[in-house]
Amino acid sequence: MRFLAFIGALAILGAIAAAIYLFGGFFSVAENVDNPAIVDWALASIRGASVAGHATDKAPANLDDPETVKAGAKIYSTIGCVNCHGGPPDANWAKWSEGLKPVPADLKVMAKERTAPQLFWVIRNGIKFTGMPSFGLAGASDQDIWSIVAFIKKLPSISDDDYKTWTASP
Repeated sequence: MRFLAFIGALAILGAIAAAIYLFGGFFSVAENVDNPAIVDWALASIRGASVAGHATDKAPANLDDPETVKAGAKIYSTIGCVNCHGGPPDANWAKWSEGLKPVPADLKVMAKERTAPQLFWVIRNGIKFTGMPSFGLAGASDQDIWSIVAFIKKLPSISDDDYKTWTASP
């Protein structure tokens, strides 16, 4: 019984210490200060579990259609995705995106690690505490978002020349 009381007292002291640290202004919310490793780990773990748990939309059959991929490239470049995430190797990232923490995801990697429904969910809903906006709230249609997903899934194999051609103004 004493052992359980000791564990309970430690838990209460830990909660008080965390509250003092967080609400007492000791935790820096400055973007140019790195988080403690445990904070980054916790946020990444929670983010991954949340995306996996909420991404339930079924991908449309046309994700491999070349016209859908081309349309996705055009939308990707015009709504600003390229500013934070870049594109094929020569696509320009916006200089200000270098100041974002966490660093915007490399979508050439995410194309392999995430399913199409997971990418759709993130683009449509955004991610809190990352700078990733909700393009659904910003007015992008589900069809446009699925086109972007089609483009991202093909991104690792898209050449600079193809991307430039697909995103050039008419």
